[in-house]
Amino acid sequence: MPDMVDLHIHTNHSDGFYSPKEIVDFARRHELEIISITDHDNLAAIKEAQAYGKQFGIEVIPGLEISSDVRDKEIHILAYLFDVDNEELGRYLIFFRQERVKRAIRMVEKLNEIGLNITIDDVLSIAKNSAVGRPHVAQALVAKGLVSSYFEAFYKYIGNGCPAYEKKVHLSPQSAFKIISDAGGLSFIAHPGNMSEALIKELIDDGVDGIEVVHPSHSSQLVKYYKGIVNEYFLLESGGSDFHGGKREDEKSFGKFTINRSIVTAMQRRLSRSNK
Repeated sequence: MPDMVDLHIHTNHSDGFYSPKEIVDFARRHELEIISITDHDNLAAIKEAQAYGKQFGIEVIPGLEISSDVRDKEIHILAYLFDVDNEELGRYLIFFRQERVKRAIRMVEKLNEIGLNITIDDVLSIAKNSAVGRPHVAQALVAKGLVSSYFEAFYKYIGNGCPAYEKKVHLSPQSAFKIISDAGGLSFIAHPGNMSEALIKELIDDGVDGIEVVHPSHSSQLVKYYKGIVNEYFLLESGGSDFHGGKREDEKSFGKFTINRSIVTAMQRRLSRSNK
């Protein structure tokens, strides 16, 4: 079974529900050969997952998901196969985790203004050591009984355009691509399903290495379409389940949205050629 690779998985070090070891156990049960932990702005899960995965012959390649924007449209960029100990990358991640806390504080203040009694400590107690994000604010609202569900928190209060929404601090795609490249890695456009062809072409011109072709939000027609773009521009492809677990209720996606091992081999070859 060659199609046993999932390169888009989140743990409880960002906005996922499960620990790195639990993710590896999921991978064992679904007979995955290679996975990548792609937490938002956080690398803490990678080495733990790699060490645990080695015991079972599961390869865990370094991954990361970071936010950027183009003309106020938020886009996500996946990074793979970089040096997890790269100092410049580490400094960037520290800065953006700090900015995430500041953003959460502003969201809490907006929630307070509309009569929802929640504190930043409520949010941080849920996030613990993870990169703080809207899912933690949503979970705090549920825990306080201020909304009936995780999804209600988003569509009523903290989703895009809602009363307590706050934009993230972003860096430009060009800066993101350079940081990833300088750390020895490859950059990919994450889940481009709602992007225009013009925007994708702009990111290609800016130097992205590849496109996430396989994703739960992509129809078979979109998968074929993105494969065509990858081939036309001599790009790399990636893919995975974008698994979070818990409140996302996406357990059915794990093990279903996979790619071929040869895709990882192509990524590794691209890096080995560029390092010669």
